Amino acid sequence: MSAGQRQGEHAASPTHVAIIMDGNGRWAQMRGLPRQEGHRRGLESLRRAVKNAGELGIEILTLYSFSTENWRRPHAEVSFLMGLLKHFVEKDLAELNASGVRVRIIGGRDDLAPELRGLVEHAETVTRDNTKMTLVVAFNYGSRDEIVRAARRLAADAAAGRIDAAAIDETAFVARLDTHDLPDPELVIRTSGETRISNFLLWQAAYAEFVFTPVLWPDFDRAALEEALAEYARRERRFGGLSEPANRKAGAA
Repeated sequence: MSAGQRQGEHAASPTHVAIIMDGNGRWAQMRGLPRQEGHRRGLESLRRAVKNAGELGIEILTLYSFSTENWRRPHAEVSFLMGLLKHFVEKDLAELNASGVRVRIIGGRDDLAPELRGLVEHAETVTRDNTKMTLVVAFNYGSRDEIVRAARRLAADAAAGRIDAAAIDETAFVARLDTHDLPDPELVIRTSGETRISNFLLWQAAYAEFVFTPVLWPDFDRAALEEALAEYARRERRFGGLSEPANRKAGAA
């Protein structure tokens, strides 16, 4: 629950928004273009999303850029996406840093190629002291993988005597997730009309509001983001409890 927000209140503007960026391939296919062009336009949409989120007061923006399952795609497409990531870091990092954006990368790193791992660590190091906005990029990320890695850390700590197994609770588990230093997202958006979460932030999104929009990611603009925020504002955040009127009715009974 957001600070200052009570159970049963309508949602205010979210602090943390997460987006599953989907639809690049379909966008290209609908226009008779190669999938690579869809991914290239998707990168442009990513840049717009970061800018628009900052202007709309969103403090944390998490973007699902490349999942652990995406490695199964054709080699040529994976290579192109890795090239886009490299291009983004090399071209956009200086501007993000100058704008006060802190970059955080979540996802497995141990199996990344040295060059990719170096890019990830460089982006975080250069921007780590920025405070205006946090851009979280989920790269080589799968929520089940993240949960398994957290469980392994807990098991290792318990085996080494650093933690009592009987004392393991949610707080101890969260401290070992990739997002340990971030609040949970209040709003998760998925583009392209698909209505699943595809192994994204399964733990963190337990009480998030979900908005599924038919807009394909390359077409996701400020108006689409504002529409999702407006839908979020219409939601009632109950966190497993009852709405306020129902509570009052029950108390009077």
